[in-house]
Amino acid sequence: MGKLDGKSVIVTGASRGIGEEIAKIFASEGGKVACVARTLKEGDHVLKGSLQNTVNQVKAAGGEAMAITADISDYDQCVRAVEQARAAYGPIDVLVNNAALTYFIPIKDYPISKWHRSIGVNFHAPFYFSQLVLQDMLPRKAGSIVNISSGAAIGPGRGPYKGDFGRGGTLYGAEKAALERFTQGLASEVYADGISVTCVSPSQVVPTPGTVHHHLVTGMDDPRGEPPLLMARSALLLATEPLDKVTGRVTYSQEILQEFGWITNGKGTGIDRKGSGYSQV
Repeated sequence: MGKLDGKSVIVTGASRGIGEEIAKIFASEGGKVACVARTLKEGDHVLKGSLQNTVNQVKAAGGEAMAITADISDYDQCVRAVEQARAAYGPIDVLVNNAALTYFIPIKDYPISKWHRSIGVNFHAPFYFSQLVLQDMLPRKAGSIVNISSGAAIGPGRGPYKGDFGRGGTLYGAEKAALERFTQGLASEVYADGISVTCVSPSQVVPTPGTVHHHLVTGMDDPRGEPPLLMARSALLLATEPLDKVTGRVTYSQEILQEFGWITNGKGTGIDRKGSGYSQV
């Protein structure tokens, strides 16, 4: 018996990386997974990965999944995506807000169009999708929303500064810090309705096509990296544990997996070093 048997699930950013891994493990636990992203077919995007590839892997393993293409910075496309998922799999039980967009441009150089697009994907879209799936969750007094954050939410602190802080991660970090605050605020709003809202970041950088592209890791086999499976398992834990054990948690993959006994000998943020302020309250 799977942890998500018969549950209707939406995973954004499911065409590659962490989202792909989440879609696969959620389907392996019996979830019916609507995979949402922009890239339908291999070659449609400069980075490797596609919705078709993710869905094909799920089905080959005996799971159930469907591909929904959408630009989630556009509200109307988010509405359409949720409607498609609901029509295929029924009322939404679990939402994973995983999709992310990063440019790494210093503030002085940031194009206004890219600024708005980044905020649209990284912060507005989790609000859009959360509000839309709450239409299903609130009447049934049940549901789980898992937001995917990043170590970028941990700021550089006060000056003076040594080293290079000019890589352009200010906006992305601010968006993820806002997502963590959004998580705890929404968790408190819907607690009485039996809905869990949580947030998790990798304890170590996860090698994905995106992190390789941005030179955050040297390659998919970088030994300093964390396998994407750990993020997928931590999202599964947060989506399936009882409300009072997890809701409002802002945590890190290896921290939460070790706390619940799913792994031993964890390392990285949340274990060897402190996380963001929201993870400590």
